[in-house]
Amino acid sequence: MLHTTPRRTPPCPCPEGSAIVSDPSSVIDDLREESEEVDRLVAGLGPGEWGLATPAAGWSVAHQVGHLAWTDRSALLAVTDAAGFQGLVEQALAAPHTFVDEGAEEYARLAPAELLARWREGRAALEKGLRSAPPGTRFPWYGPPMSAASMATARLMETWAHGLDIADAIGVPRPPTDRLRHVAWLGVRTRDFAYGAHGLTPPADPFRVELVAPGGERWAYGPAGAPQRVTGPALDFCLLVTQRAHRADLALTAEGPDADRWLDVAQAFAGPPGGGRPPKGEAEDGPGRPPKGETGDGPGRTP
Repeated sequence: MLHTTPRRTPPCPCPEGSAIVSDPSSVIDDLREESEEVDRLVAGLGPGEWGLATPAAGWSVAHQVGHLAWTDRSALLAVTDAAGFQGLVEQALAAPHTFVDEGAEEYARLAPAELLARWREGRAALEKGLRSAPPGTRFPWYGPPMSAASMATARLMETWAHGLDIADAIGVPRPPTDRLRHVAWLGVRTRDFAYGAHGLTPPADPFRVELVAPGGERWAYGPAGAPQRVTGPALDFCLLVTQRAHRADLALTAEGPDADRWLDVAQAFAGPPGGGRPPKGEAEDGPGRPPKGETGDGPGRTP
């Protein structure tokens, strides 16, 4: 689930009128809120409900929470023990296509109460580590080092995406919030990585991305006059870059061949290209159904 193809760094994709985040407090706050919302989804589940199947083939609710706990543990080690984290990198390199599933399975075997307790303890420790990190610190990851803000953004992206899988499994809707701005930012930021993950050369010029936020305001990235453009609801864009929905089911519009190609390959998560989700109405075991571990379940690396 690792991908280390070198890629260019695109221009700042921050929304118009905003600046690059130097103080990670706001995204860490949002990560805590996102985690607490997912926590409320599972806290009252009965033992049998933890075994419900989720849209990620082969993964139950327990696997989804287990994956979050496992990745939080990895992130905590990166933040507090760089040498120890190197051992995890070596394990990943030794089994790049299975180590994510193995991590989720390790936690999914725990009793639900213990699994939930471990996730809570791990994410609290990670939050403490990120908040106490000296400004400018960069932590090792399964790719380029990450700042505290980037680490928190990656964790929020995964928490939101896996929380959607859990909500689907238990039949509970999850209304979008403005916390999606972090996922959208990451989706834009990883444009060149997505091209590289598919063996494609990234376009030389930045795109314009204009998204309608859950509250109705506009989130815009890139030069206003860029000929290659993507527009649509922010929720749909976030579903696309986390591979939680098929492009055919989303109200996203691409102008220009490069932008159109991007929407076919976009991914904001680490690792090789996932199989994605099939279009609505397609058989669960039909073409396009991804194997487990290939639905955005990577460690959430950001460039």
